[in-house]
Amino acid sequence: MKPAPHFELPPLGYAYNALEPRLSAEILELHYSKHHKAYVDGLNKALTALAEAREKGDFGKVNQLEKDLAFNYSGHVLHSLFWRNLEPGDGAGPSGALEKGLKAAFGSVDAFRKQFSAAGQSVQGSGWAALVFEPTRQTLLVEQIHDHQDRTAVGSLPLLVMDMWEHAYYLQYRNKKDQWIGAFWELVNWADVARRLERVSGTDLGLTGGQPHSDAA
Repeated sequence: MKPAPHFELPPLGYAYNALEPRLSAEILELHYSKHHKAYVDGLNKALTALAEAREKGDFGKVNQLEKDLAFNYSGHVLHSLFWRNLEPGDGAGPSGALEKGLKAAFGSVDAFRKQFSAAGQSVQGSGWAALVFEPTRQTLLVEQIHDHQDRTAVGSLPLLVMDMWEHAYYLQYRNKKDQWIGAFWELVNWADVARRLERVSGTDLGLTGGQPHSDAA
């Protein structure tokens, strides 16, 4: 007996036209209801197939299933974060601990924006730009993600993501990535990014300091 689906498409939280004119209702509906849902379906399919493989003790396809799991799981997580990052906000820029963290990591908020924009502009093929919290040094980094999961630092936690797959912008901006990136900055809900930083600050992977645990007397 196959297990029930593990994940569902999360509520978008606002109307499809809420981000117009910078992001059209047509793109948002297609992106959310078709592309994001496909990742949720793919994630559930991979988890079900892995459960069946465990039950049968047959791991002949585990390599491909693990790839499917990583691709679809990361796609689901990134899109779920993306919708929250783009919630209609008050238009205010970063402030408080977030502004302080950006200045400490990049020199200035403007320098961060330039690096983030360049990361998105130069994505080869399909991918994302991401602002992440790096817990080992307790700092912020910009990452360039290939597809949904490659080229990321293990342990980093995403705070702000920009989708650079063509389906995220092509119907409205065609091949003009710079125009989509410019529109993105006008849509960022910095309050959401600040809340995420507050939640993850202090996360410790336990890689520095102290001694390895030992059960020896």
